[in-house]
Amino acid sequence: MESLLQYFLVLPFLGFILTLLANDKKETFISRVAFVVVLTQLIGIIVFISGWLYLGHLDLNLRELTLFHNKESDFFIDFYFDEITAVYMLMGALLTFLVTTYSRYYLHRENGYKRFFCTILFFFLGYNLAVLSGNFETLFLGWEILGISSFLLIAFYRDRYLPVKNAIKVFSIYRIGDVGLILAMWAAHHLFHENITFLKLNNYEMVSEHLSSHSLIGVFISLAILIAAAAKSAQLPFSSWLPRAMEGPTPSSAIFYGSLSVHLGVFLLLRTFPFWEHQTSIRVLITILGLFTSIIASLIARVQSSVKSQIAYGSIAQIGLIFIEVALGLKTLALIHFAGNAFLRTYQLLVSPSVVSYLIREQFYNYKPKQQTFEDSLSKKMEFSLYILALKEFQLEWFMNFILWRPLKKVGSKLNFIKIKSLVLLFAMVYAFGILTYVFKTNIPYQIRNLLPEIFAFMGMVMIFKAYSERKSPYVAWLMIVMNHFLIALAISFNEKVGFNEILLYLTGIVIAGAFGYLALLALSKNEKKISLNMFSGHVYEHPKLSFFFLLATLGITGFPITTTFIGEDLIFSHIHRSQIILAIMVSLSFVVGGIAAIRIYARLFLGPHIKTYHELPYKSS
Repeated sequence: MESLLQYFLVLPFLGFILTLLANDKKETFISRVAFVVVLTQLIGIIVFISGWLYLGHLDLNLRELTLFHNKESDFFIDFYFDEITAVYMLMGALLTFLVTTYSRYYLHRENGYKRFFCTILFFFLGYNLAVLSGNFETLFLGWEILGISSFLLIAFYRDRYLPVKNAIKVFSIYRIGDVGLILAMWAAHHLFHENITFLKLNNYEMVSEHLSSHSLIGVFISLAILIAAAAKSAQLPFSSWLPRAMEGPTPSSAIFYGSLSVHLGVFLLLRTFPFWEHQTSIRVLITILGLFTSIIASLIARVQSSVKSQIAYGSIAQIGLIFIEVALGLKTLALIHFAGNAFLRTYQLLVSPSVVSYLIREQFYNYKPKQQTFEDSLSKKMEFSLYILALKEFQLEWFMNFILWRPLKKVGSKLNFIKIKSLVLLFAMVYAFGILTYVFKTNIPYQIRNLLPEIFAFMGMVMIFKAYSERKSPYVAWLMIVMNHFLIALAISFNEKVGFNEILLYLTGIVIAGAFGYLALLALSKNEKKISLNMFSGHVYEHPKLSFFFLLATLGITGFPITTTFIGEDLIFSHIHRSQIILAIMVSLSFVVGGIAAIRIYARLFLGPHIKTYHELPYKSS
C-alpha cells in the first residue's frame, strides 16, 4: 500500500497545473477541474483508509526519492502514514471539497477567480505533502508551500491596502515558525547523525539512547519545534496574526484559518510527540502556553466587533486546549477535538456573511435582556481593566513589533548611507578578502580562524537587515539579499568537509533567481521610469506577466523548492557544527528575514492600490 501514497500528491499537482494553464475567462472549466480533483482525492482517501484499516492499520513508510547523497548528507523525500495522517488527510479532503463547492458560486465573476482556485489547489498540494511527510525535510517542503499560498490568498484583493499589508505580517510570522523548524532540523542532524525519519522517532529505545547523553540538545530541538508549532497555530505570543489573515475571501479564511492550516502546529506536536514525550519540562511548557492562550484568546473574542475576528480568536482558544491535550498525552482526544473544531469553524466562517444580516434584523425585532456573565462577578475595576486589555488585544502586536521588527528596522536604518555603487564596491572588497582568507586559512592562527564563520555570517545578517528596512531603492534591497547568500556560503566554507559541489548547488539557485529578479526590476524601471519601496505601487495591473516572473524569482531566492537552493540550504546547515549555535542562529535569521525582505519587495512594487491616479482607488479598509 505504501506505493499508493504518492498518488495523493500527483492528483492535486495535476489539478494545479491544469488550472494554471486554463483561460482566465473559463470559470466553468476551472471550477470543474478543482471540484473533480478534490472529490476524486476525497473518494480515494476514503477507499485507502478503509483498506488500511481492514489490513490491520500498520504504519506505512515510503522512501520516495533521494535528491542528494554523499558521505555526510542524505537528502531524501520520505512519506509516512499512520492514524494521525489518516485523520488529517480525511479532514483536509472533506473540508477542501466543501469549500471548493461553495467557492464555485461565491466567487462567480470575481476578477481573481482563476487565481483563487490555482492557489487553493496549490495549498491542497502543500497540505497533503506536509501531513504525509516522513521526515523534517519533506515536512518543510509542504510547510513552505502553505506559507506562500497563505500570503497569496490573504492578498487576494490586491488592489486594497490592508489585505496586502496583513499578508506581509502573516508571512513574517510564518517565517518565524520556519526558524524553529530549520533549527530543529539542524540539531536533529547532529543528535542522530542522519536524516531522521518520523518512523524511527517512534523507536523509544533509540531516541532515549541518544537523549541520555545529549539532553540539552533534546530540549533545544523540542523548544524549536514548539516555536514552529506556536507560530503556525497562532499561539502566544503570535496570536495577533490570525484575525489579520481574515482579510482574504471568506472561503479561504474558512479552509486556512478556521480549519486546516491553523491546525498544522498541532500536527507537528503530534508527529514529534515520541521525541519529547519524556521531557517533562517541555510538556509543562506546552500546557502553560495552551492554557494562557485559551484564556487570553477567549477574553479578546468576547469584545470583537467583527464576526470573523470573533471566530478567529475562538479558534485560537480551542487550539490552545488541543495543545494541552497533546501535552497530556491524550492524542486520540486531540484528533477528535481537531476534527470538531475544524468542522465548526469552517461552518461558522462560510455562513458568517449571512449571520451578520440575520443579527442586524434580530436586534430590531427581538429584545433580549442582558444575561449574567462571568465578568459581572468581578469588581468593576478588574472588569474594566480586562475589557480595555481585551480591546487592545493584550498588546500582542505591539509586543512583536517591539522585540522583533523595530530592532531590525533600527539596525537597517543605520546603513541608509549605502548606495548601489558603494554597495557593490564594498561587497567586492569584503568578498575578495574572504576568499584570500579562505585560501590561506592554514596560516591564520587557530583562534581567529574559528571566528571567521561567525564574522562573515554577521556581515551577511547586517546586509539582510538593511534589505528588510530599505525604503527607497529596490535594487539595493535585492542585491543585499543576493550578497547575504554569498556571505553565508563563504562563512560555511571555513568549516571542515564542505564540498565545492554543495556550495555550487546552493549558490546556483541564488545566482539564477537573483539574475532573473534583477532583470525584472530593470524591465519594470524601463516601463515606469521610477520605482520605489516607499509605498505600494500596484504595478501588477499593467504588468501581470512581469509580476509573475518576479514572484518566481522571489520564491527562488528565498529557498522555495523550485531551485537547487532548497537542497543547498539544508546542506549548509548540516555543516554547521554542534558547538556553533550562534552561527546557526545568524544563518537561520538571515534566511528568514531575507525571505520577508524579498516578499516585501514584491508586495511593494506589484501589489496594493495603483500608484497612478487614473486607476480606481479602493478604500484602505476592506
